[in-house]
Amino acid sequence: MNAVEIEEAITELAQQPFDAANFPYAYLEAFGNKATTIKRLKSGSSNGSDIEGAVLQRNNIHIAVCAEGEVTNTLTALKASPATAKAKAKFVLATDGATLEAEDLATGETVVCDYQDFPNHFGFFLPLAGISTVKQIRESSFDIRATSRLNRLYVELLRHNPEWGTAERRHDMNHFMARLIFCFFAEDTDIFNGNNLFTATIEQMSARDSSNTHEVIGEIFRAMNTKLSDRKDAGIRSWADGFPYVNGGLFSGSTDAPHLTKIARSYLLHVGSLDWKQINPDIFGSMIQAVADDDERGSLGMHYTSVPNILKVLNPLFLDDLREQLEQAGDNPRKLLNLRKRMANIRVFDPACGSGNFLVIAYKQMREIEAEINQRRQEATRATDIPLTNFRGIELRDFPAEVARLALIIAEYQCDVLYRGQQDALAEFLPLDSQNWITCGNALRLDWLSVCPPTGTGVKLTSDDLFETPLNQVQIDFENEGGETYICGNPPYIGDKKQNKNQKSDIEIIFSGLTKSWKSLDYICGFFYKAFKFFSCVDGSGAFVSTNSVVQGQHVPRFWGLVIDSVEIFFAVQSFKWSNLASNKAGVTCVVIGFRSRGLKGPKFIYEESQVKNVENISPYLIEGRDIIIKPSSKSISSLSKMTLGNVPKDDGGLLLSAGELEELGLSPDQKKKWIKKALGSTEYIQGKLRFCLWLSDEEKDKAIENINIRKRISHVKSFRDSSVDSGMAPMARRPHQFREMNVPSEAAIIIPRVSSENREFLPAGLIGSDSIITDRNYAIYDKPLWNLSLVLSKLHWVWIGAVCVRMRTDFSYSNTLGWNTFPVPKLTEKNKQDLTRRAEEILLARESHFPATIADLYNPEKMPDNLRQAHERNDEVLERIYIGRRFKNDTERLEKLFELYTKMTNLARSSSGGET
Repeated sequence: MNAVEIEEAITELAQQPFDAANFPYAYLEAFGNKATTIKRLKSGSSNGSDIEGAVLQRNNIHIAVCAEGEVTNTLTALKASPATAKAKAKFVLATDGATLEAEDLATGETVVCDYQDFPNHFGFFLPLAGISTVKQIRESSFDIRATSRLNRLYVELLRHNPEWGTAERRHDMNHFMARLIFCFFAEDTDIFNGNNLFTATIEQMSARDSSNTHEVIGEIFRAMNTKLSDRKDAGIRSWADGFPYVNGGLFSGSTDAPHLTKIARSYLLHVGSLDWKQINPDIFGSMIQAVADDDERGSLGMHYTSVPNILKVLNPLFLDDLREQLEQAGDNPRKLLNLRKRMANIRVFDPACGSGNFLVIAYKQMREIEAEINQRRQEATRATDIPLTNFRGIELRDFPAEVARLALIIAEYQCDVLYRGQQDALAEFLPLDSQNWITCGNALRLDWLSVCPPTGTGVKLTSDDLFETPLNQVQIDFENEGGETYICGNPPYIGDKKQNKNQKSDIEIIFSGLTKSWKSLDYICGFFYKAFKFFSCVDGSGAFVSTNSVVQGQHVPRFWGLVIDSVEIFFAVQSFKWSNLASNKAGVTCVVIGFRSRGLKGPKFIYEESQVKNVENISPYLIEGRDIIIKPSSKSISSLSKMTLGNVPKDDGGLLLSAGELEELGLSPDQKKKWIKKALGSTEYIQGKLRFCLWLSDEEKDKAIENINIRKRISHVKSFRDSSVDSGMAPMARRPHQFREMNVPSEAAIIIPRVSSENREFLPAGLIGSDSIITDRNYAIYDKPLWNLSLVLSKLHWVWIGAVCVRMRTDFSYSNTLGWNTFPVPKLTEKNKQDLTRRAEEILLARESHFPATIADLYNPEKMPDNLRQAHERNDEVLERIYIGRRFKNDTERLEKLFELYTKMTNLARSSSGGET
């Protein structure tokens, strides 16, 4: 269940008559527990409570229903219960049907409320559904509740007005929803003269059977699009005449509304009954955009982007500098005035703005700083000098674009109320400004200098049908001579394999003339490149959130190699989880990359967890150091042993065998010994699973195919390879009894899985014998000295591949050409090699002492055996002393040394080859 579905379920529960006996089970069911789970709790088989009548779900919650007036005492008993601690419950909850109290046992946060009001606090309990929450959601669940109700209304309207869901009318439907959102907000914030005016008018003037509800709504919209002086001639109905003139493009054009069923009318009235003063435009906008998107509605309520995450971009980009300037200004009126003037000319531009999260947060933060300036200058109620038109955005879809503008309008009003007072805010709010500052279009096809020009003299397009266009203007000029421009946002990161035809075309248009590798670039590279081109014309800086894959592996030479001379990275936030509200769904692993024109000067910072490091330069790998780009190498720069990809089967299951399939072949022990080998993919090696394969030499093939089962399997492989459109399969089809490669160790081979979890502290590489073959899910070093394994298993190598190889989420994706062949190792003496060989042997012996534990068991970071960990420590001790005569202090120092050594070795190789690499 997603957050919206949970909110709906517990709201329904709160509205039902209180059932003391069933409440704990109904509550858990509302948070997504399956019927079988509830059944086990009811039977007592999984209920670990030691309090009579209470329900305790392990690792989750301890719930008790008590006698009237005993809620506080019962909660205390739940907290003190030994069973609560033993079961590692996260929450305790007590209720008597009149009041409800609960506590988060990890944080000590509590909820105390009337029973009927507990849905208002549902965000507090979202961890019960495996949904990690952020503080803003726990403190205010309004935005999810509003999204939930609007979604039900939206779906109901489309069900009975299917024409409004067609491509031709979908914009009308989205625009209708934007108008509703404004009306709900306006009636609860005194923008409309009269509390609950919009909802109450619909309830009073529309028939209970909803037959004329659409007409009532249309008339209200028409009133808000008609100036007061024109209303008599326009024939506005008297009951609609109390609505103010709003215009601003929001109510211009057609005022048609879809027909509402009785259910839809009820949903609308329920939405209106919410307290819209609580709206958080920075949260709500990102949630509501999913309502109007068929592909996203399944993840409704999950699109929350936390303010702290957004500030990871905006603070180091420019907000920290503004706050520092404020601090330095103190109470000096002149310095404060200069800072205010500076802020009035700052442009913030998000070329993938969605529903406006980054722009809203930037605006609210700047208003907060401006309010402090005005306070110090004793001008507390002064009108803002920061215009909304300085907050520019591009959004591909029209509904989020409308919501973005609406969110900024709401944010402006809320800031005016907060800093100037309700009276002044109301006096200047209506009518809305018709200027447009959010452009609807494809950012990778638009001219950003036209959308957010460096200079200008006024907004080019001003009209009453601005929302109706829909927001499709491209060239927007505005007066802002000499101001700073900051580009920011969270553009779409879509891997090369997941891009649709249009997205692939966008990338081709931008990069095809620059690199032959454009097909392998992530979609976000187009946004980076356009931002860099923007700053080649205008001095400025920007910062994007991106998946960390953009600063790893071959993306670095393929993309950053094109652009690193034109911009510099001036701050970086290293890998972190950009989580959402999806249940049991890992967040995307992201970085923040701050970039600026090379002509601009200033400090450079790297943010890693809670630490900030001032550095001289930040490389494209987001570490301190020169702008070195690691390129794949066909051979080792350190003259290490050759590492190759494992054997590629390309067999469609014909050559690979499970244990059961092997027995079905009916082979004798001698035949098994000659024709069968263990097949080790990464899963088989790490998890200790058994798989086998046919391993036939040309000489043995004819004898082997006398076995009808083997003959059928080889025939299947040949048919599969013959039918392939891959030209490389043709020679393989001529030898269907074999893998593409037929590499097998004479004695032993080092096996290195291609993908490995970052949660492990060491790479799970190892040694296998000649009775096994290594598949292409691994790399291999065949029959070479064991000291090579010592290098692969070292912390130094783990750190190196983490920086230069691609990652899948946070997992390492190993590469021989990028990870092994580029690994810089000092020249090893024979003594060094002997020492490293012994350390590798110690690691293997430590593993063997825990037989039959698997690699997955042994390298579980929480369960790693002490003797194995100590063997790795001794291995690292020996190797790191070879590098610098001591252990490295941390991974940062390791990387800095490795990049330094890489530079020396490649420069030396370049010099000795006459400048060629």
